[in-house]
Amino acid sequence: MNKIIKIGLLSIGVAVTSISCSEDFVEREFYQDVQQAPLKTDNEVQAFVRGGYATMRNTEYYGADFLAYGEVRSDEMISNLSGGYYQNVMNYTMLSNDPYAVNTYNRIYELVAKANVVINTDMATIQGTDTDRKNSRYAQGQAYALRAIGFFDGLRLYGQKYISGGESLGIVLPLKYDPTARMPRATIAQTEAQIDADFTKAIELMTANGNALSTNKTELTVYSVKGLMSRFYLYKGDYAKVRSLTNDIFNKYSVASAALLQETFRFTMNGAAPNSIFELAVGINSSLSTGSYRQRLNPNGYANLVVNASTQAAYDANDIRRTFITLSGGQRFLSFSSNANGIGKYTQGVGADNIKMLRYEEILLNGVEAELNGGDPAKALTYYNQILTNRGLAAAVSVDMTKLKLERMKELLGEGIRQWDLRRWGTAVPRPTGASTNVDLNAFPIPRQETDLAGTPVKSNPGYDN
Repeated sequence: MNKIIKIGLLSIGVAVTSISCSEDFVEREFYQDVQQAPLKTDNEVQAFVRGGYATMRNTEYYGADFLAYGEVRSDEMISNLSGGYYQNVMNYTMLSNDPYAVNTYNRIYELVAKANVVINTDMATIQGTDTDRKNSRYAQGQAYALRAIGFFDGLRLYGQKYISGGESLGIVLPLKYDPTARMPRATIAQTEAQIDADFTKAIELMTANGNALSTNKTELTVYSVKGLMSRFYLYKGDYAKVRSLTNDIFNKYSVASAALLQETFRFTMNGAAPNSIFELAVGINSSLSTGSYRQRLNPNGYANLVVNASTQAAYDANDIRRTFITLSGGQRFLSFSSNANGIGKYTQGVGADNIKMLRYEEILLNGVEAELNGGDPAKALTYYNQILTNRGLAAAVSVDMTKLKLERMKELLGEGIRQWDLRRWGTAVPRPTGASTNVDLNAFPIPRQETDLAGTPVKSNPGYDN
C-alpha cells in the first residue's frame, strides 16, 4: 500500500475537543516521511479512536457517499443526477481517478491508519493509573473493530467478489501504521479472515476491560460490535454465527413502535432511540450541512436520491413506513422538510442528525434470515413479527426468504444496505438505460494513485482505463 495518509489530532478536529492532551501532542502532524511516535497516555489513545469516528462521519464516507452507493446500485432508489451526484456510480462509468472511488478509498484507509496507531500501542507502557491502562485496552478493542469496519467496507467496494473473473482479490491489509510500506492486495479469503480476526479481538479486549452493558450509542460497545459482526457474517453466509450473535443481542434493545418511528430518525432522538445500537455523533457544532446525506435525500436540498415507484408500491397502505416517502415534483423522496422537524429519515435541516449505523431492526432481520437457513423457523417468525406488529401491520403466520427479502427492503430503505443484500443473494442489480453492462465494473476501480507508482504490487481491477 503506497498511500500518503496524514493522521494526527489536527485532522481529527472537533471530535476530540473534550479531551485534554499535552500541547505538543495536539499540535503534532504526521506525514509520509515522519514516523508515528508511540502513544503515551490514555488521552492520546482515546483521541485516535475518536478520530476514527470523525473519519467515518465524513461526507465521503458514512456522512453521505458510502450510504448512497448502496442505494443507487439497487432496486429501491436511483440518482436523478440532480447536482451531478453519483452519475458515474449508477451508470458504472467510473475511471480509476474518479473522485468517488478515490475519496472513499482514502477515507477508509485513513480510518485504518488511525486504528493501527492504537492497535500497535503497547498498553503496558501507557502512563497513569491501572484504570487508565484498562480504559486504553478497551479503546484498543474499539480500534480493532474500527479496522474491521474499514476492511469490510473496502472489501465490499473494491474487492472482486462480484465480478466475472479476475484473481479473486480483496484489498490491501495494512496492520500497522507505516505510510512508506508497499503491500499487494490480499485475496478475498485472506481479507475476510482478517476482518473476522479483528472483530474477534475487539470483543475479547472490550469484554475484559469495559462494561458490556454500556448504553453509550455514539461509540462502539460490546453489543454494537456484535451487531456489526452479524452484518459481516450475514454477508459471508455464515448463518450459524449470525444466529449466535442475534441470540446475544435479542431483547437488549427494542423495536421502535409505530408512534415513535419518525422520532427515531430525528435530531431530537440522537443517542436516545430505543432501537438504536450505534450512531456516529454529529450535532449542530459538527453539522455536515450541505454535504450531508439529508441534502441528497431532500427535495429542499440537492433532491438527488429518489425512491422508485415500485418501492413505494411494496408498502401496505397502513404501513407506517410508507409515510417516510413524500411525493414532490413528481418524484418520491425519503426526507422532506415540511415543518421544523421534517419527515422521513435524516430530516434535520442543517444535516445535524446522528448517522444511524446500526439499528435493532436490522439485527432481527439478520436473525430471521439466519434462522431460515439451517435454524429454527419458529424463532424466525418471532423476530419477523416483532417488526411487523410495530409497523401497523398484523402478525404473520409464516415467513420465508421471499417475505424476508421484501421486508429488508421496506425496513432498511435508504440506509445503504440494499446493494449488498442483492449481490450476496445473487439477485440481479438493475442498471439504468445506457449504463455499462460490463459486470467487472461491479467493483469500484482501485485508485490510480495506488496502481501507477513504479514497482507497485497493487493490482487494478479489470475493466478500467482500457
